[in-house]
Amino acid sequence: MVDREFARLLARYKTWADRLTFEAVAALPAGLEGRPHGFTARIVVPHPELEGLWPAQQQVNDWLLAWSERQSRSSLEEGVAFRLVSGEAGTMTRGEILMHIVNHATYHRGWVSDLFFQVPATPPTTDWNVFLSACRSGPGNTGSAKPRPRVSARRAASGSARSP
Repeated sequence: MVDREFARLLARYKTWADRLTFEAVAALPAGLEGRPHGFTARIVVPHPELEGLWPAQQQVNDWLLAWSERQSRSSLEEGVAFRLVSGEAGTMTRGEILMHIVNHATYHRGWVSDLFFQVPATPPTTDWNVFLSACRSGPGNTGSAKPRPRVSARRAASGSARSP
């Protein structure tokens, strides 16, 4: 069951994890190896540059945070009818839709984390349990990125890098 407080917490978690990811990507050096990237076609995206994508993501996160503040138990339990990309009809509660948004963003941050290890570099720690721990240790503790210890290129390439 998703209630207002949990909805607010999910929205704050997503905002926190997105900020850590974007800050870490922005800190990566450009053109690290000077190799061709392997793409043979241009994929059209709304914000192809990090500098444009991050402000757009912040706007979405601000909306989500404000939206979560206005929710009640009954509004989060309301069903919403929609069409899937396949064209099939679907229905989810507003709380389920929020969970999908947060979960899907985690999927995308996972792809970004994989790219960090390919560099090799250490991605930020954006795990739910880390966010909850920061929230519980005091106000404002989810506002800044705390870098993890660097992982050696060999460990990162072998996939044996783990969070401390």
